[in-house]
Amino acid sequence: MKLKFILSAVFAATLFIGCANDTSKKEAKNTNVKVEETFDFNVEQFADIKVLRYQIPGWEKLTLKEQKLVYYLTQAGLSGRDIMWDQNYRHNLTIRKALETIYTNYKGDKNTANWNNFEVYLKRVWFSNGIHHHYSNDKLKPEFSAEYLKQLLAETNTVLEGEAFDVIFNNTDFKKVNQAKGVDNVALSAVNFYGPNVTNNDVEAFYATKKSPNPEKPLSYGLNSQLVKENGIVKERVYKSGGLYGSAIDEIIKWLELAKGVAENEAQANALALLISYYKTGDLQTWDDYNVAWTNATKGNIDYINSFIEVYNDPLGYRGSYETIVQINDFDMSQKMKVVSDNAQWFEDNSSIMDAHKKENVVGVTYKVVNVAGEAGDASPSTPIGVNLPNANWIRAAVGSKSVSLGNIIHAYNNAGSTGRLKEFVHDDEEFELEEKYGQLADKLHTALHEVIGHASGKLNPGVGETKETLKNYASTLEEGRADLVGLYYLYNSKLQELGLVDDWKSVGKAAYDGYIRNGLLTQLIRLNLGDDVEEAHMRNRQWVSAWVFEKGQADNVIEKVTKNGKTYFNITDYDKLHALFGELLKETQRIKSEGDFEAVEALVEGYGVKVDQAIHAEVLERNKQFKSAPYSGFVNPVLVPEINASGEITAIKVTQPKTFEEQMLNYSANYNFLPEIN
Repeated sequence: MKLKFILSAVFAATLFIGCANDTSKKEAKNTNVKVEETFDFNVEQFADIKVLRYQIPGWEKLTLKEQKLVYYLTQAGLSGRDIMWDQNYRHNLTIRKALETIYTNYKGDKNTANWNNFEVYLKRVWFSNGIHHHYSNDKLKPEFSAEYLKQLLAETNTVLEGEAFDVIFNNTDFKKVNQAKGVDNVALSAVNFYGPNVTNNDVEAFYATKKSPNPEKPLSYGLNSQLVKENGIVKERVYKSGGLYGSAIDEIIKWLELAKGVAENEAQANALALLISYYKTGDLQTWDDYNVAWTNATKGNIDYINSFIEVYNDPLGYRGSYETIVQINDFDMSQKMKVVSDNAQWFEDNSSIMDAHKKENVVGVTYKVVNVAGEAGDASPSTPIGVNLPNANWIRAAVGSKSVSLGNIIHAYNNAGSTGRLKEFVHDDEEFELEEKYGQLADKLHTALHEVIGHASGKLNPGVGETKETLKNYASTLEEGRADLVGLYYLYNSKLQELGLVDDWKSVGKAAYDGYIRNGLLTQLIRLNLGDDVEEAHMRNRQWVSAWVFEKGQADNVIEKVTKNGKTYFNITDYDKLHALFGELLKETQRIKSEGDFEAVEALVEGYGVKVDQAIHAEVLERNKQFKSAPYSGFVNPVLVPEINASGEITAIKVTQPKTFEEQMLNYSANYNFLPEIN
């Protein structure tokens, strides 16, 4: 599970120092992530996107062997980059190649509005790994005509025709992932996990026949395959060497073999060997064996995430998107955060959930702050800020999990400049001052509690199937909301001060509650077009959590809706009662998951998480017009450049930064294009 960057949160680069929202150079000196005074975190801004860059603190302290391991793992990740493009939509690679050919070969007038609109469209496609918006899932709309694109194609001798051309301008495949109620979600989702004629019923019927050899350790059926229908027969196309995406997977394997050769220890090498075997065979038992080995491989400076993992892009939650994150441990911050994982059992025992749903023995929860060295696939350019893996419930229960916070990514967000939105949307000076003093600390703690305690908490009732089977298209948003609620329940708790994590638990808790409600009911709406429903799983969960407690607390006026000078605010009047409401909702969400109660989750999400108050939405969009900073951010990756001697041996690896977004995107397309346009 991954935690996405939350709009209203301005994250701290250090857990134990509360910084103001204006993250100045002076404040950056107090952090554990060392930065250069002159480093420019901003690359460029276009449409609703801001592109940033990040540093790799401590790179020079790694041994050459460790640097080689990072380099090989990064190259493995980039080698599979085009898999994500093809998974997102079947025409993406064809369209990207044509657009890039135009971009690099066009000799005509580049000072026109049409050309500028073409450039912006291409950058938006690059950022989203395809023609659908990376967050809303809506198809990107070009602000140039089909006739202008035909002109560009003709003048650059580029071919783009048929459906691949038409789909840029028509209403076909308008939604990458369609989570709407009462429709055929698979048939109406453009994502390329399913053939064009596959339906919800086909998927459910196909996997109803799949039985794991050990029911107590269910295999992740569907995770690494495309489901298609040929001559009326439904079948899987498995991602593996010699199978679907085989040419890119062979490149991944090549680099993983090199990584295994410079592994830091035997446990790490064994895990890499199993990952290689999984890529070669596509065997899901090997995938589970790998995840057990990877979860247990906790020693060393270097770690990684690699393969088909998160299921957010599948409307039914079966199939994993390709992603990689290569990580270098931040030992100082990891040690400070170890206190959270060391007390995982206390948090479980004292949760508001029913005793029958509590784990008797929370095992193997490790939490680290890491510095990212490279990302690819579904993690780039738009990246999470925290990750908890593996996702299989039985592995979490029996073996444990790894949780990481991406320290240098969070630090880059902090130092890329303030948006100024906070003053516009806080209710009063007290709320503003709490956010300034404690907001970053509260957000950092919420990330830790969400990932370490939240996703590790609770258990399924005996005989209840996997969540993706029982809760279907609501599984992802229910799980993210449940983890959020665990964090919210404990953020307003004196235990945090007892553990030495905070100096004033009530103030930190108040700042956390203010920020969550403000974001869930107001500020995240700037990411939607007026009239849109909420579709993305994380946005849905923040809205249904916030809207539920707002409604349930109305009798006691726990959260009051305030109108001042024609502007709407939400003011928390009783934090103790709000804490109790969060606990009540946490109990219910865990019950829904534990019992597999589809009707209840459908009522919760559809009733509170999908529809938007149109008057408030219009007002928020109008209030936001004064701010120039884009609502979405992502990153270019540092470039690792090996120095090679006459014998072909790597003697050093230097870290450089791409000058522009387009430079990196074109470089990636030129050097990591291992798939045909049609797969």
